[in-house]
Amino acid sequence: MTPRPSPTPLCFIAAVAAFASVSSFSGAQENSESLHWYRGNTHTHSLWSDGNDFPEMITAWYKDRGYDFMALSDHNTLAEGERWMTLDAIAKRQRAIGRTAMEKYQERWGDDWVETRETNGVTEVRLKTLAEYRGKLEKPGEFLIVQAEEISNSAGGKPIHINAVNLETVIPAIKSDDANDLRKVTGEVVTRVRKAAELSGRPILAHLNHPNFQWAFTPEDLAHVAEVGFFEVYNGHPGIHHLGDESRPGDERIWDIANTIRIAELDREPLLGVATDDSHTYHGGDVSPGRGWVMVHAPALEPNALVEAMQVGDFYASSGVALKSIAWDPKSRTLSLKIDPGEGATYSTAFIGTRSSYDATKPTGENGIGEVFAELTGNEVSFTLPEDALYLRATVTSSEKHDNPSFPEQRKQAWTQPVGWRAE
Repeated sequence: MTPRPSPTPLCFIAAVAAFASVSSFSGAQENSESLHWYRGNTHTHSLWSDGNDFPEMITAWYKDRGYDFMALSDHNTLAEGERWMTLDAIAKRQRAIGRTAMEKYQERWGDDWVETRETNGVTEVRLKTLAEYRGKLEKPGEFLIVQAEEISNSAGGKPIHINAVNLETVIPAIKSDDANDLRKVTGEVVTRVRKAAELSGRPILAHLNHPNFQWAFTPEDLAHVAEVGFFEVYNGHPGIHHLGDESRPGDERIWDIANTIRIAELDREPLLGVATDDSHTYHGGDVSPGRGWVMVHAPALEPNALVEAMQVGDFYASSGVALKSIAWDPKSRTLSLKIDPGEGATYSTAFIGTRSSYDATKPTGENGIGEVFAELTGNEVSFTLPEDALYLRATVTSSEKHDNPSFPEQRKQAWTQPVGWRAE
């Protein structure tokens, strides 16, 4: 388990807030002691949709492993109302050798908590609602459950999955038969999230999930949907084509292409990147938890505070690397990182961006999109953004292999948000 870093100063240039509105950090935060790093996952599934374990068991998994917050984001539903499942249906989802989900559930929570009934000779168990199990697991200042939904839309069969984090009610999905509606549907769903935030009076974060799932989104799609401000630069599901293929870019490359188009051609704020689990299987299986998360720099472990911090870019994405601090000095245009070292690990940090004179025909390399300006080793690194660069971000890669890899030879990593993309 990656330890939680201690609070340290963090400063970002103006960053994307929800739904393309903008907030700004323009200088060092004097009262940095009031901010803390909080580790959380915003994309997880349970028996309420297509996961294979009870929500209390999944939530307890994250709590037991030192996470500060988590969100169950089942497809097009919230954990509310009365819902029963047969034991056979649960067993079919499990597909694992050993004790069943039901046996583990009863052992952890006891017969007084687990509610079953017989219907026409078939045993059913009632799924508990968030309102019921929240009090069993939450602890103020230590562990928080944030309500979320994966709004699972489509256009001509292409999946458009958008997580809404910190919402009150279900946001209806949109399904179109026309594949040409991909951008239109995406923008409309995020607009629905914005309206839900306005009606509820609470901030709601919308992030677009796994753009390469079924090869649904191109970088150009993400660049041109103005409403989208956040996307998954890393998703722990092995089937979402994180690395791309011979002819299609991986998620990190998508990020650079989309942000280059946004900044250089569309005069638009860049996308911010999140990392998530997208876990479905908890009894063996390859869609398991603990692969990706966000580290949020916020004043309190409260839903609104966490979302507001993410909306202004005060967070980073991780699949295992912990950062002590991220500092952006807009005057010197220097990005500095302090890495919390793992025992025996070494780190390589790639400082990446695109120059204003970029050649879009170059796949990578000097003057291409997503150029690696410098690659530095060590636990403390700094780099000054070139005068002709459109933005700067950093990818930190550890020598340590991932504890639970989603692709072969995966190393632990962290991704900072783009900075330097707007003149001070």
